[in-house]
Amino acid sequence: MRLKLSKTFHFEAAHSLPTFPDGHKCRRLHGHSFRFDVNVAGDVDPAKGFLIDYGDIKTIVDPIVKELDHYYLNDIAGLDNPTSEMIAVWLFNRIRPELPLLASITVYETCTSRCEYEGEAGHSDL
Repeated sequence: MRLKLSKTFHFEAAHSLPTFPDGHKCRRLHGHSFRFDVNVAGDVDPAKGFLIDYGDIKTIVDPIVKELDHYYLNDIAGLDNPTSEMIAVWLFNRIRPELPLLASITVYETCTSRCEYEGEAGHSDL
């Protein structure tokens, strides 16, 4: 039986988007209550009855959340232009080596705006 499951994480952070035009509100320093879903997919082990322990996902992702929470994202290596798209790719590339079942990352920048990244077969994008 193949299925997908998700675990949600959050962090508070500031950023500015240097590629936006002068005068655009997103170019100025501002912050968000970011949320992201770690989405995994695979076959359920019939002997165990589950795909993966949510606690295992938490153990992998919590140290990454600590790198982001209450920081200026532009100062983090690989996030000099921290759009939702770039954050999703950065998270995927950081998590995938430790979590092979990772299918996608969904980043919520606001309550109504999100970005989902499913990765590229065979390589890292950042």
